[in-house]
Amino acid sequence: MSLFLDIFGFLSVVLRGLILTSQTFTLGTLAFLLVLLQPLEPWLSVESAKTGSRCRTFLLISSFLLGIFTLCSLVLNALALVGTLELSWAEAAGAGFVRADLVIAACAFLIALLARASWKTSRLLFLVGLAAVILIAQLSVTHAASRLDLRWPYLVSGGLHMLGAAVWIGGLPCFLIALNLCQDPVDWKLIGRRYSLMSMASVGAILVGGIVMSIGYIGSFEAIYGTAYGVMTSAKVCLLLMLLALGAFNFFTVDRLRRDASTPIIRLKRFAEVEIGIGAAVIFAAASLTSLPPGVDLAQDRVSWSEIVERFTPQFPIRLSSPDYDKLTVAELQRKIAAADAQRTTAPLAYVPGEGTILPRNAADVAWSEFNHHWAGIFVILIGLLALIQHFRWGRWARHWPLLFLAMAMFLFFRADEAAWPLGQFGFFESLRDPEIAQHRIFVLLIVVFGLFEWRVQVGGLRKSKAALVFPLTTAIGGALLLTHSHAIANIKDQLLIEMSHTPLALCGILAGWARWLELRLDGRASRIASWIWPVAFILVGLILLDYREA
Repeated sequence: MSLFLDIFGFLSVVLRGLILTSQTFTLGTLAFLLVLLQPLEPWLSVESAKTGSRCRTFLLISSFLLGIFTLCSLVLNALALVGTLELSWAEAAGAGFVRADLVIAACAFLIALLARASWKTSRLLFLVGLAAVILIAQLSVTHAASRLDLRWPYLVSGGLHMLGAAVWIGGLPCFLIALNLCQDPVDWKLIGRRYSLMSMASVGAILVGGIVMSIGYIGSFEAIYGTAYGVMTSAKVCLLLMLLALGAFNFFTVDRLRRDASTPIIRLKRFAEVEIGIGAAVIFAAASLTSLPPGVDLAQDRVSWSEIVERFTPQFPIRLSSPDYDKLTVAELQRKIAAADAQRTTAPLAYVPGEGTILPRNAADVAWSEFNHHWAGIFVILIGLLALIQHFRWGRWARHWPLLFLAMAMFLFFRADEAAWPLGQFGFFESLRDPEIAQHRIFVLLIVVFGLFEWRVQVGGLRKSKAALVFPLTTAIGGALLLTHSHAIANIKDQLLIEMSHTPLALCGILAGWARWLELRLDGRASRIASWIWPVAFILVGLILLDYREA
């Protein structure tokens, strides 16, 4: 149970992100079918029938996954409740989240059951009712429902926020399906125009709901930068701005399409693909917010502006020499334990993966961590610079830059977790009981995967193959996962300052991944612009890592 409780936080955020993503796609698909496709059906070509069928299949999949993820979350939270409060399963079953999750799962499975059936008026109304019940039940497990003061403004704004995200972000897969299946320019014009109007209304709902919740949950300017909730909200706003920029480009394309039916739509399709990816990252940022207490409730342990400036002011020289392993806290404690054992006295273990023990940190621990981050920054800067050099005719030799990912992965595998194999005393699989170590291993694996695939792309001429998409996709996924990453540090302020440095890393990773995606999926000037953006984003990541400090 101790192992389960230790990884509970990470798993709950990931599951929450999957739930909100599948819910967004479910509600968005319903909105697309009911508000766009069915009303326009008399004016669309025969391909629209294929579009409707494909969208209903997507609705079946997304709603089924919503039910599965919700049940998994229910079991996870019930286990945590039973394990921490020593309740019986019958008592845990009476918790509010259990009832809400059961309702959401039941409605989701009903939608999946009816998704492929004939859509009569009564059945459509029933589906809309099920979607409304899902939304209401979801609101019952948000921060709004737990407020002790006035709740209804937060419930209404939360509902607007979720509904707006569902119609805009959740409708994007169906919009992309329609663009790919319909071949008549008149269809593109009608669908694009109606979806643009839906998206604009959705953006308004998102902004109104988000502003009300931000005022209520953050409460002050100081809480924006002084609390984890404020920092994550800022990250969510940055991602939303990326989405709005892409949406604006698509709006102008649709406007040109309305005036000239021969306007190419390839850029519209590719930007919609990226909108889906960044939209999913926004949803995972929202999932991270649900695991954090609102900033307005944290009057103590806030990070001051002067502390932020002091921590993030660049200092030279950077740390390029490592302290000895024997000087680290875990090594010192283990020596004391070994000495106590030799004298046949009882002594506790210094550290056991998965037990949730937070070790004290000394100067050597801080130096070890800074050394790791600074050298990782050097690797990433070199990758970005070589990717830029590759653009020039004389720089073809630089196309082997993905091999630096393998070198960086090996470096992180050895250095990132000093208590684990191969440096520490705990074996590889035993160390995975610690969620932070497990997350580090996942990131190392991602680095190896996209490094190998991208190297094959660069030297093997696989630019137009699906293998070329592994690098941008894993980079974007890694950035999104970094938004859920946390560190087990006893000092709350130090923990926030570290995570504050990781947030821009995540944003740059997401930007780099999707810029590379556009480079591969587009042609001409747009592809060339994207090819310069993602290496610059990598260089920014490296510079942020070089500025990383823990004291």
